Amino acid sequence: MTGAENKGTALITGASSGLGETFAFELAAAGHDLVLVARRRERLQAIADSLAARHSIKVTVISADLSESHAPVDVMAELGAKGIHIDYLINNAGIAGPDFIEERDWTVQRSYFELMMISYAAFCHAVIPAMLERGWGRIINVSSMAARIPRAGDCNYGPVKAYLIALSESLHATYRHRGVHITALCPGFTHTEFHEANGLTTMKNATPAFIWYGAEVVVREGLRAVERGRPVYASGRLYRWVDPFLQSVWLRPLFRINWRGGTTH
Repeated sequence: MTGAENKGTALITGASSGLGETFAFELAAAGHDLVLVARRRERLQAIADSLAARHSIKVTVISADLSESHAPVDVMAELGAKGIHIDYLINNAGIAGPDFIEERDWTVQRSYFELMMISYAAFCHAVIPAMLERGWGRIINVSSMAARIPRAGDCNYGPVKAYLIALSESLHATYRHRGVHITALCPGFTHTEFHEANGLTTMKNATPAFIWYGAEVVVREGLRAVERGRPVYASGRLYRWVDPFLQSVWLRPLFRINWRGGTTH
């Protein structure tokens, strides 16, 4: 799609690999200029050079560590100085994170919350007013199926992802009638570098293949969902089938059982 008509600028966090990189490829092919944000500048630049050449778009690279509290403000200040406004926001940056109790250094926990929740909120806070002025905007907050039900043993990743669902639903309900759609995208198990980077390869190899989906499927479904005004979207047919059961008042108590040591309360 070289020379595609420009459709505004998309800001993608966590764009150096995984779902973020796949979002970059899809939105570039659709004609969007891009702002790619992640820590790995060399990797980002390689992606940017490839997409700019292939699709004749503008790609801005910003190296930032979103676990640092000042990072989102710094990113937006740089974009403001360059006269770049954001039409499409993909909040995607994330890691598996520390155990909430076993990791006793609170600064580690706080940095995790900065990355996984506060940076998402900060970018929404920064871009929505201008979207409202233009009467159009799209935001995808990448959550997870892990957020759809509290589980014994998951006291960090699932809860922070649940916040993204609550934030997205409230923002969407408030602003959808003014042309701004916000979707919490909830992938299940997805083939990306996430599991290798977080030391979860053994877990991945032990699970059945049919529960895994490709990153392209997740991204394309997410982009369709936000266009259709879906505030929460479970990606993958299997997960869309399972999700209503996870929300059932009859099944939820099963997930509170700590199979290694009784029932949690």
